[in-house]
Amino acid sequence: MKLVRNAEVLSPEPLGKKDILIEGTKIAWIAERIHGYEEAEVIDASGLTLVPGYIDLHEHITGGGGEQGFASRVPEASLSLLIQSGVTTVLGLLGTDGITRSLENLLAKAREFQENGITAYILSGSYGYPPVTFTGSVERDLVLIPEVRGVKTAVSDHRSSDPQSKELIALGTAVRRGAMLAGKGGFVTMHMGSGRKGLDPLFKALAESDLPAYTFLPTHMLRTEHLMEQGLQFISMGGYMDCTAEGEEPGLSETADKLLKLISSDKDVIHHLTLSSDAFGSMPKFNEHMECIGLTYSGPQSLHETMKALVNKGLALPDAIRLLTINPAKVLHLSGKGRIAEGCDADFLLLNEKLNITSVYAKGRCAMDHGNVLMKGRFE
Repeated sequence: MKLVRNAEVLSPEPLGKKDILIEGTKIAWIAERIHGYEEAEVIDASGLTLVPGYIDLHEHITGGGGEQGFASRVPEASLSLLIQSGVTTVLGLLGTDGITRSLENLLAKAREFQENGITAYILSGSYGYPPVTFTGSVERDLVLIPEVRGVKTAVSDHRSSDPQSKELIALGTAVRRGAMLAGKGGFVTMHMGSGRKGLDPLFKALAESDLPAYTFLPTHMLRTEHLMEQGLQFISMGGYMDCTAEGEEPGLSETADKLLKLISSDKDVIHHLTLSSDAFGSMPKFNEHMECIGLTYSGPQSLHETMKALVNKGLALPDAIRLLTINPAKVLHLSGKGRIAEGCDADFLLLNEKLNITSVYAKGRCAMDHGNVLMKGRFE
C-alpha cells in the first residue's frame, strides 16, 4: 500500500492538490487529505504535478528498419528507456520488415515487458497486404491472443501494397468482428506515407461500408499539409488522428507548431488527436527516385519532449497531457488507463516545476525514483 501526499493532480483534467491511496496495482482513493493508513509507504509529492502514465500507440519494440539491408536493422526497445520517457503502456507493431521481424518475436517482447511491470499490447500485420498473422486471420488473432488489439497496414506509401477501399473494408470488418467476440477494443492502424492518394482510399471505404470511422487510426499525419487537412475531415467524421512526436530541433518546433495549428482549427480536435513516438522504427530518407539515401531512428523520449514543446508554445498542460493519456486510452478502449481516478491502474508520473519527469509508477510499482530507474530488463 502506498500513499501519495500533496500532489497537484491532472486527471488529465485539473483536480487540485490531492492525496492518493494505492492498493496493489490500483488507485483506491483520492481525497484532499487521507488520514490513517500508517502502514502505507508515504510518497511526498509536494511541489510536484502528478499526471497519468503515457500510452504510446505506435512503437517498434522489436526494432524496425532494414531499408538499406540487414546492417540497417534498428535495435529492440529497452524497458529502462521507456520508463525514463514516462511510458507505462505501449503498443508494439511491425514496420516495413514483416519477414525478419516476426509477430512471434513481437509477442514475446510484449510479454517480456509485461513480466517486468508495464502494460504491453501488439498489432498483427506490417506494411504488406494480406497482413501477416499468427492464426491465418486478423479476426482469429484478436479472439485468441489477448495482447492483439488490431492490425497494421500501410497506405499511400511506395513501400506499401497499396490497399484500396475493398481491402480496408475487409480489414476493418475483421477487426470489428474479432474485437466484439473477444470483448475488447480493436482498430486498424494505417501507416500513412506521402503518396498523392492520401486518405482517399479510407474515405471511399467509409462511404462504401457501414464501418464507423473510429475503426481506423491513420498515423504519421503531420507528414504533409494535405494529410493534415484530410485528418481534420476524418476527425469530423468521428475518427481519431495519430501524429508522430519529434525529440530534437528543428523538427521539434515544427511538429509542435503543426499540432497547435490542428488544435486551434476546431475545439473538438483536441479530443480526437493522439501522439505516438514511432520509436525504434526507421526514419529513412529517400531521394526523388525513391532511393533510400539515409536512415536513422528515434526513441520514446520524443513523446515527453513534444509535450513540453507544446506547453512552452502556449498549450495548457492538461490539453498537452491528453494527447498521451486519455485519448490513446479511448482508442484502445481501456477504461482503466489514461486517467487518474479511483479504480484505475496506478500508472502515473511526477513532474517538477520544469515539467521534467522525476518519478514513474507502473501498476503501483515504483519504476523510476527521482531519476533513478528501478524497473529494467533482466539483461540491461
